[in-house]
Amino acid sequence: MTTIPEGVSLGMPQLPAPDYPDDVRARLEADGREIIARYPDSRSALLPLLHLVQAEEGHVTRTGQQFCADLLDLTTAEVAAVVTFYTMYRRRPSGDYQVGVCTNTLCAVMGGDAIFEELQEHLAVGNGETTDDGKVTLEHIECNAACDFAPVVMVNWEFFDNQTPVSAKRLVDDLRAGRPVEPTRGAPLCSFKETARILAGFPDERPGAVEASGGAGPASLVGLRLARGEAAPARVVHPREGGPHTEPRDGAVHDPSPGEHLSSHDAPQDTSASDPAHPAGPTAEEGE
Repeated sequence: MTTIPEGVSLGMPQLPAPDYPDDVRARLEADGREIIARYPDSRSALLPLLHLVQAEEGHVTRTGQQFCADLLDLTTAEVAAVVTFYTMYRRRPSGDYQVGVCTNTLCAVMGGDAIFEELQEHLAVGNGETTDDGKVTLEHIECNAACDFAPVVMVNWEFFDNQTPVSAKRLVDDLRAGRPVEPTRGAPLCSFKETARILAGFPDERPGAVEASGGAGPASLVGLRLARGEAAPARVVHPREGGPHTEPRDGAVHDPSPGEHLSSHDAPQDTSASDPAHPAGPTAEEGE
C-alpha cells in the first residue's frame, strides 16, 4: 500500500506551504545561519536544519520543509526525499515523549516483544501512534547498541535498561502524569522538542547533561579487555536464575549493587531476562 506524504494530494495542484510568523522565522533563520556556517557545503546542513524545524513544532511540517529549502537553495522535493528517508524525522504531530521499544533480535528474545505488545494495549495505541493526551508516542525501534542491558526502552533517545512489561507500563504512566523520570544512563530526560534542538547541534544546557555518560555494560567491557589481550576470569551467567550474576573461578557470586546501572524505572534484573509467556526450554544436550 502506497502512503501519500502529508499535504500531498493526487490530481490537484499543491498549495504553497504557509510561512512561519515573522518573529519565528527571524529566530529560525538566525539559528539556521549558525548551523550552515559549520559546513563547507551548505547542503550538508540539511539534517541539522530538519532537527531545528522539528524542535519548533514537534514534527517536520510542510512549512519547515519549505524553510529548509529556502535557506539552502534546494527544491522542496529534495528536502522531502531526506525527510521521508530518515525515521528520526516525524511527519505528523507526535507526543512530548517518544517511547521506543527495541524489538531487534536480542531485546526481542529477552522480552522486548512482550513489552511492546503490552504497552500498545496499556496505552490503547498502535505503532507510531500517540496517546489522546499528546504525551506519549509509542514505536518499536531497531538496535540502539545497548544489548548488554536488554530489553531496552528509550524515551527521547535516553536509555531505560533491563525492562519488563510491568516496569515499562509504570514508566509511561509516570511520563503521562508528569512525575519525575530518571534514565538509567546518560543525560537527564527532556522533551522531544528539546531533544531535537540538541540534535540540531546547539548546546545542551540541562544541569548534569555535560557530565553524564552512557557507559558500556559488563559483557562489552569483557570483550574489550579480551581484544586488548588482557586475561579475563571465567564467567558463568545465569540470566534465568537470579539475574546477571557471575561466577569467577573461585565460585564466588557477584550481586550488582542497587545503584549499578539502575534508574528509577529499571526493572528488577532477575525478572527481565525473558518473556515469561515463552520460556526457553532445555537444550538438546540437557534433554538427553
